[in-house]
Amino acid sequence: MVSDAESAIAFYAVAFGAVEEFRLAHPQGGVMHAEIRIGESVLMLGDVSEGPFTAPAALNGTSVALHVFVPDVDEMVERAVTAGAELIHPPADQFHGDRTAILRDPYGHLWVFLTHLKDVSEEELRRGLAASDHGMSAAN
Repeated sequence: MVSDAESAIAFYAVAFGAVEEFRLAHPQGGVMHAEIRIGESVLMLGDVSEGPFTAPAALNGTSVALHVFVPDVDEMVERAVTAGAELIHPPADQFHGDRTAILRDPYGHLWVFLTHLKDVSEEELRRGLAASDHGMSAAN
């Protein structure tokens, strides 16, 4: 959910190359439901309304990060930052075989964009995790 779905859809088109596939207007105005495609991922969004859903800004944070695989994470990050996204973690090759970056959009949502580089066996994954700064409990 976002505080201004119409502007969010426009931002996602510029920043992430999103294509709007469907939009349902709310009878009182705004966007009740929309679907956008980023790469092969379809995401649904709408304006905040009554009910259990709220925007990240109302929570002073978010408990969700949207993970989306893209062909070129570096190009995606450059375009998104130019459009106004905040770069949280720059693109970097990771032990799990993906090149990843983390961004925050102007609506408070966290995005993890990934480009798959190579397949990694479970053993390589465990070794990589143990060697990384995330590997505090890798022995599990």
